[in-house]
Amino acid sequence: MSCRAVLPDVERFRAAIIAQIGLQFDDAKLGFLGEVLQRRLDRLGRSADVYLRDLEHQPSNREITALAQELTVGETYFFRNSDQFRALAEIVLPGRMRARQAPKVLRLLSAGCASGEEAYSMAIVVRETILDPACEVRIQAVDLNPAALEKAVRARYSSWALRDTPPDFQRKWFCVNGREMILDESVRTAVHFSNGNLASDDPDLWQPAAFDAIFCRNVLMYFAPEQMRAVIARIARSLAPGGYLFLGHAETLRGVSDAFHLCHTHETFYYSVKDGIELTSRSPVQFVPTSAANGTLVMPLGEAWVDTIRQATERVAALVPAAEAANPPTFPPAPPWDMAPALDLLRKERFAEALDHVRAGAPAAEKDADVLLLEAALLAHSGQLVAAEDVCLRLLLIDELNAGAHYVLALCREHSGQRDRAGEHDRVAAYLDPAFAMPRLHLGLLARRAGDRNAARRELTQALTLLKCEEASRLLLFGGGFSREALMALCESALRDCGARP
Repeated sequence: MSCRAVLPDVERFRAAIIAQIGLQFDDAKLGFLGEVLQRRLDRLGRSADVYLRDLEHQPSNREITALAQELTVGETYFFRNSDQFRALAEIVLPGRMRARQAPKVLRLLSAGCASGEEAYSMAIVVRETILDPACEVRIQAVDLNPAALEKAVRARYSSWALRDTPPDFQRKWFCVNGREMILDESVRTAVHFSNGNLASDDPDLWQPAAFDAIFCRNVLMYFAPEQMRAVIARIARSLAPGGYLFLGHAETLRGVSDAFHLCHTHETFYYSVKDGIELTSRSPVQFVPTSAANGTLVMPLGEAWVDTIRQATERVAALVPAAEAANPPTFPPAPPWDMAPALDLLRKERFAEALDHVRAGAPAAEKDADVLLLEAALLAHSGQLVAAEDVCLRLLLIDELNAGAHYVLALCREHSGQRDRAGEHDRVAAYLDPAFAMPRLHLGLLARRAGDRNAARRELTQALTLLKCEEASRLLLFGGGFSREALMALCESALRDCGARP
């Protein structure tokens, strides 16, 4: 008879799951993990120490799949996030057919396919899109849960699983059998399902340049950071040059990989792998935490955000003594370069002096994304939007998934009268960093000025929620000199103007 699992055993169990399967569970799930561990001990009749030692060092495939059944939930449905399948049909498949010369063989992968709805949706899109008989498309689908794979192979689904499937597709590719919807045989046989562990570097699965497109949606969000980076590295390696990666709507590669270009079409985001680049990892841009300015101005509702920033600059400049302005402090450069003095000057809204410090003290600034972002923000604060745009574009050549750069570009586009492009950069910034309040605020104000009250209410409500938890350092960098309270008051005022109750 096995011993009862205790907390140290559960902690070891959690660490082993991360190492062997990639899944990460927070402290709130320790009770659940303890129950799973105890069931495995009871089922196998082993002690916790022996079981965990085997799991940590040499687990059997049988035990890994058994744990997958306990730990994974694969609820999904056909054509989930349908905009991504439109991009597959209209951008990805035609582009990859052009890229593949003779023979025209395309390979697609559904990684973490669960019960098969995603892979079969891909197959339907292929059947609807590719009419050239000379083009062969092979679809592979992989999951760790054998029960989910068994359901996928049966290809029998409830009507609920087809809730987002276009009616004409339902009529064409499914037949009704009682309460079940049975998938057409030609679609079913187009997908090859296999058991596989995404956390394992399987050479048969992750062959170099093998796939034209990979769907790995709503999988990585459950992985530990180190396992997530490892999986993305394998995906980058196994995509053909210019191949595409689709993630879930709540997942981004920001801070994970710089081996991909971000694509935005069909009102959805996805990625294309860069040509001839080694995968590297970047950490999210971080700045020294500091308190935001205590300004209390609220932006007039009809006024552009960049104009408000410029007025804030003029307001503070008028308060700076002339002698201090004529004799700005100097900061000798010191390796490694310290951002703190520039950030302190930014907090005091002394933008010109902060810019002087950045330019004088950072000889490697041309290749440092953090320094370039600080310079772009300072230029935007001081009203030099053309120069700020140039710095942002140089920054994006280094780190094109930089949410802050896209936000500053949005301000630059608005300043030049390109409101549609401003909104595009705001949406990219909000996608790359869903916790970033400022692009939501800017989108809401743009929508309000365009007369789209519904969009304005949606974005401003989200901005108001995010501002409550926004990092003080990011408010300092992007908040236009306004405090958290002032920005929240702006949101509330704009929401009232749009007929909402904040």
